[in-house]
Amino acid sequence: MNDEYIRDEDLKISPYDHGFLYGVGFFETFRTYAGNVLLFKEHMDRLNEALAEYRIAMPYNEEEILAVVRKLDDLSGNADGYFRLNVSAGVQDIGLAPSSYATPNVILFRKALPQSTRGAEKEAVWLETPRNRPESAVRHKSHNFLNNVRGRLELPSLKDTEGIFVTEEGFVAEGVTSNIFWVKDGSLYTPDIATGILPGTTRAFVMKLAEQVKIDVQEGFYLKSDIENADELFVTNAVQEVVPIHRVGNRVFPGNSGIYYNRLHDLYVRAISEMKEGHR
Repeated sequence: MNDEYIRDEDLKISPYDHGFLYGVGFFETFRTYAGNVLLFKEHMDRLNEALAEYRIAMPYNEEEILAVVRKLDDLSGNADGYFRLNVSAGVQDIGLAPSSYATPNVILFRKALPQSTRGAEKEAVWLETPRNRPESAVRHKSHNFLNNVRGRLELPSLKDTEGIFVTEEGFVAEGVTSNIFWVKDGSLYTPDIATGILPGTTRAFVMKLAEQVKIDVQEGFYLKSDIENADELFVTNAVQEVVPIHRVGNRVFPGNSGIYYNRLHDLYVRAISEMKEGHR
């Protein structure tokens, strides 16, 4: 936190931080692979765009952050980790007087990666909680996470189940912690950013991989019935990677035996291997 290595039980932050008082803060989550972060620049670009819009300073550059990521892995026995890079607005008086935030609190959290098996399937359910509208033209990964929390409360567990948000207009949006993709007749579909979803770094990368192997990619406004009539279904995020979905309600999908899922998953794993090779 702010240039200091601190154990979690010793971490302290002022209640006057506007990240606590008003939710003025943003974060990125990612994991390491042998000390490297896939799409690290894309994560930092997304974070810096949000910080710039809300006039929050960022005192560290990409190289400095990545050096701390690797140091935290080293301090944890050279194991890969789950990271959250958090930038909150910093200490101010109660009230919305500041026109900019020059002294943010920057915290890089690390925890052990959850136990998981690549290719393990999940079930999905339709959430009753509608996806809310973002505060900005594009949704940022902000401290304003109540909509996601409300959706998660509908689920018994995020480990085995993903909840899918639908907008108030009835359009498929995204998962509680993921972006969503499906395949129909050889084309790959995903909701448009204009539905109010988070522009996921992994989402964009999977679309790029699909285009590289000549898979038709479509973004748009889709209904539940489009997913329920799909041939394959999977979700993505930076920590869980590409996760096959085997069921939504009574509709069963191929899950991890899906042809397109396996093709894209293999390309994703290959990109991780190439990143490791490039950083030796």
